Amino acid sequence: MPKPLVFIDGAAGTTGLRIADRLASRDDLEILVLPDEKRKDPAARRDALHTCDAAVLCLPDDAARDAAALAEGSGAVLIDTSTAHRTAADWVYGFAELPGRREQIAKARRIANPGCHASGFIALAEPLVRAGLLTPGTVLSCFSLTGYTGGGKKMIATYETPAKERDPLLDAPRMYGLTQAHKHLPEMTAQSGIGAAPVFCPVVGDFPCGMEVVLPLGSALPAGAGDAEVRAVYRAAYPGGGVVHFAEQADAAGFLSASAFAGRDDMEISLHGAPGRLIAVARFDNLGKGASGAALQNLNLALGFPETSGLNLPDAPAA
Repeated sequence: MPKPLVFIDGAAGTTGLRIADRLASRDDLEILVLPDEKRKDPAARRDALHTCDAAVLCLPDDAARDAAALAEGSGAVLIDTSTAHRTAADWVYGFAELPGRREQIAKARRIANPGCHASGFIALAEPLVRAGLLTPGTVLSCFSLTGYTGGGKKMIATYETPAKERDPLLDAPRMYGLTQAHKHLPEMTAQSGIGAAPVFCPVVGDFPCGMEVVLPLGSALPAGAGDAEVRAVYRAAYPGGGVVHFAEQADAAGFLSASAFAGRDDMEISLHGAPGRLIAVARFDNLGKGASGAALQNLNLALGFPETSGLNLPDAPAA
């Protein structure tokens, strides 16, 4: 039986490079590679999209829409890592840990890969909404610490400028998305089930990879619900052995590092705080479960491979 042929449209970008690197070590599929001079040629890309069994689109939004149009009529599975199709009705949102979503991804021909910040928020909020511990329509707050690689090549170059030429303001974390119109808000709202956009504060720090999404629960929980009830929901949603898992004890001497999961493809969910002041935390790699790792997980499901093939899922707990 011939091996599935996978095309990465946009393989020169940060996410595309990491996916290509992961796929290169696998012997259960083949990669379709366009020569450099053909990477942006519409005819060559159309041929590739109609030849391959699956394509991962690692492109800006408009280019991803163009690629989807070029692929019309083909039988290829498309996995789009941009924000272009994350709330589109005819695309399956590729967060496999949502109820029934693995089965949908396995049958889908069009899969929208989740955003990094959105993955953490959805992983934290959706099980609580489903369990009735968060009421739809509640306006939550959320802040998220991320490594600078999530900003793409331009931001990477900015942070990796030689020290003597670099802006000293980069040495400290920087808030962004100040207009409360961050591009991940629509999927966070739609896929979590909360139905209301959170007040969202993303922060980029001077470290390459890693992400820590924090959801303060506080008074959002119903009267009488607390640590035990929230922990029970997360244990049921994320049992051991999955890509997303709940940790009963996650801190290291009272600290939680946002870079603890750098280089990994799993996500850790944990709960902290005191009665009435609980916070839920998701830690993962912004380029792992937040991007390329999720794309590989979706690719595996769509092509019928074991879900975790090629993923970096260490058995040892994060420091």
